[in-house]
Amino acid sequence: MATSQASLTARRFVEELKRCGITHIVWLPDSEARFMYDTIVTDPALTLVPVCREGEAFGVAMGLIIGGKTPAVMIQNTGLFESGDSIRGMTLDYKLPLLTLIGYRGWRHGQPMSDSAGVFTGRYLDAWGIKHYLVESDQEVALISTAFREAQELSQPVAVLIGTEYE
Repeated sequence: MATSQASLTARRFVEELKRCGITHIVWLPDSEARFMYDTIVTDPALTLVPVCREGEAFGVAMGLIIGGKTPAVMIQNTGLFESGDSIRGMTLDYKLPLLTLIGYRGWRHGQPMSDSAGVFTGRYLDAWGIKHYLVESDQEVALISTAFREAQELSQPVAVLIGTEYE
């Protein structure tokens, strides 16, 4: 009999974001994240700020931070690659303490990956000097708070790789 993998629920994920004091989620919603989208838009404590391209998310987050808000950016790893200049120019150069939540497309739960998006995600973050954590279940969601605190302490982005779909 196969054992079931622990789940990652959108509600638990959002509760952890609110525990950090996140006020805005800057996001390009995707078709795989319906549960997360529904959870965010029905929570009066959070404001969803949709963007057209992931590279825009970092500039929007920068404006929110300057305006006294506490945003998190939520993107896919493929969008992370598209966002390189925004990450460099806005978050690293200006030392923005930004929680960045990244959908880990291609991740195979520790098994060898064939999708180049999964293969290069960790290397990409390492090249930029961005610390990152992997969250695959509700039991690991507290790592969001760890990443948030480190972003504040380091004055730079810290990433949480989301290694599974939300329920």
